[in-house]
Amino acid sequence: MSGDARLRRPLIREQTVATLLVLALIIVLVLIIALPLWSLLSKSLQNASGGYVGLANFATYFATPSMVSALFNSLGVALMTTLLVVPLAFAYAYALTRSRMPAKGVFMGIALLPIFAPSLLGAISLIYLFGNQGVLKGLLFGHSIYGPIGIVFAEVCYCFPHAVMIIATGLRLADGRLYEVAEALGTKPTRVFFTITLPGVRYAAISAAFVVFTLVITDFGIPKVIGGQFTVLATDAYKQIVGQQNFEMGAVVGLILLVPAVLAFFVDRQIQKRQVALLSARAVAYEPKPAPMRDALLLAFSSVIGLVLVAMLGMAIWASFIRYWPYNLSLTLAHYNFGEFEPGGWEPYLTSLAMAGCVATFGTGLVFLGAYLVEKTKVPMPLRSLAHFLAMLPMAVPGLVLGLGYVFFINAKSSPFGWLYGTLAVLVINTIAHFYTVGHITATTALKQIDGEFEAVSASLKVPFWTTFRRVTVPISMPAILDIAVYMFVNALTTISAVVFLYGPSTKLASISIIHMDESGATAPAAAMATCIVLTAIGAKTLHVVLDRLVFSRLQVWRKR
Repeated sequence: MSGDARLRRPLIREQTVATLLVLALIIVLVLIIALPLWSLLSKSLQNASGGYVGLANFATYFATPSMVSALFNSLGVALMTTLLVVPLAFAYAYALTRSRMPAKGVFMGIALLPIFAPSLLGAISLIYLFGNQGVLKGLLFGHSIYGPIGIVFAEVCYCFPHAVMIIATGLRLADGRLYEVAEALGTKPTRVFFTITLPGVRYAAISAAFVVFTLVITDFGIPKVIGGQFTVLATDAYKQIVGQQNFEMGAVVGLILLVPAVLAFFVDRQIQKRQVALLSARAVAYEPKPAPMRDALLLAFSSVIGLVLVAMLGMAIWASFIRYWPYNLSLTLAHYNFGEFEPGGWEPYLTSLAMAGCVATFGTGLVFLGAYLVEKTKVPMPLRSLAHFLAMLPMAVPGLVLGLGYVFFINAKSSPFGWLYGTLAVLVINTIAHFYTVGHITATTALKQIDGEFEAVSASLKVPFWTTFRRVTVPISMPAILDIAVYMFVNALTTISAVVFLYGPSTKLASISIIHMDESGATAPAAAMATCIVLTAIGAKTLHVVLDRLVFSRLQVWRKR
């Protein structure tokens, strides 16, 4: 055998292993993402006995006024929330990036607080503030917080941090030379704002608008808690499936719920393709100059917004310690004795911890390994493209829709996975699928920063790619891996819509328990359970920051050389 043949054999073996691993990844993604969505589509075209009826279910839906009103209610609430959130988030992000106001880190931390709480926590706070026994109910001038007013207010607080992060990122990508030229030419600040600042951040603002719109129209927790008789698509789907056992109509509602989210996703993708690079190699970072009046106004605005966000979180936490609202305001821990209000006691909280831990462990491993196979291995391009497409698919699919797809996929007569229904395993798998895309993007971004020479040198030394992956790629990428793990853990703790159809008697999660306690009138215990989730999520993020700065940052010293 020639020397060239002996050299090619290990390379061919590695390519074969990599190809088989990518094929396995594609099969996994098809099973946990594509097939549930296909089952949802199939169910919407069937009758109760499983026969094909075409679009008859859709015709029935649009011929039912109460169902159509839920669609318009969802669109109206989502549009109103978007119109409120984007300008507020822009002003807040502008204060963080374009002013010299003090305590920017504190204000950024305050803006991110709603991310660590279930969406329905804001709705619970609004009930204590503006409900029938609310301390500020007079500010509504006779209007009820139960309905569109409460939904919009709670959704604004829930979506605000997402918009701030996106817009702040856009504002930071500014070339300071443009502002220096404008100042040298004596351009007025207002004209600079409208001709340089706004055009430079318009794509970020548009992306933020689509993200907010999608989050609102697919959210289940807030409308369920504070919606009253005001129905939206998410609560209508829940009513069809859980309340009326009308699975076919529930599938129709799920697909209708999917349409605006998918449209928003693809429009956002097309708009982003038009975006050009804002920073060149010669760009100069923008540094805002002191302007006392501007900084004072932005500080005042940020303080008001921050106070509202802290009040929304703090009100629910405080209420969880109140003995009997609003008649006895003495403090007590009685509401944390969940056995008095929830059949499982503390079990839902412990189940949530177990589920979140499994999602963070197995989800991070699957996501990072999958991203490595797509980004770093030499497999046929069609397979890599298909794996990347499947990895990006969950970004356009609301959690509630994916959860409905799992119901129909697992419970299908021909499905071999029926035993999974109601188990912790299906909750873990569904949650991993729901949050897969963000982790995949994070992992591929980190992997792109690692020079391809590592793999080239390893190949020349006949070192298998899996050894390079274990000894080089993973240690270098450890901060990104930790980011993915914490992201999945926190979102698994707070998720509601993706798992609301899938839990069983022994696998009820804390977020589901909050809904049930609130439905039974035990609002304070519901706030107590939500408080436990918030504190756990914040604790996980705090641990993440400590580990990142004290331990894993040492693995990134090479970047500073």
